[in-house]
Amino acid sequence: MTKKNNTALGSKVNYNLSNPDSKILEAVKNPHQDCDYSIKLTCPEFTSLCPITGQPDFAHIIIDYVPNQMIVESKSLKLYLFSYRNHGGFHEKCTVQIAKDINSCINPKWLRISGFWYPRGGIPIDVFFEKGQLPKKVFIKENQSYQYIPRQ
Repeated sequence: MTKKNNTALGSKVNYNLSNPDSKILEAVKNPHQDCDYSIKLTCPEFTSLCPITGQPDFAHIIIDYVPNQMIVESKSLKLYLFSYRNHGGFHEKCTVQIAKDINSCINPKWLRISGFWYPRGGIPIDVFFEKGQLPKKVFIKENQSYQYIPRQ
């Protein structure tokens, strides 16, 4: 999954909005392999489709990780997340698949994906995935709750 030449960065892209593919993800060399630190990537406008009704689902996806030798190239991540736009998948399937694909791409020391899915039918669904052991003395800002507040 790791590519020596990044194809997304700096080039025009034809958007694929219905077929999530881990091959879209690209990695670059971690510039600070001599120390442990954390990276937080936030996607507040993630969208996919309900596989049953075809209606849109919206989520706030947060990716926290402690890199190993590689880090996620951010434009490829954006394109990868965009590829879920017209994809039918349950909240749990989408969130955990994102985690698995990122893990396969960069093999981080520690990874946590938080999917805060906005309510449909009055029920918000929050999905969390964590893998690896968090190194000591690495600061991880805890994710705030993204509570839906209905209009009054």
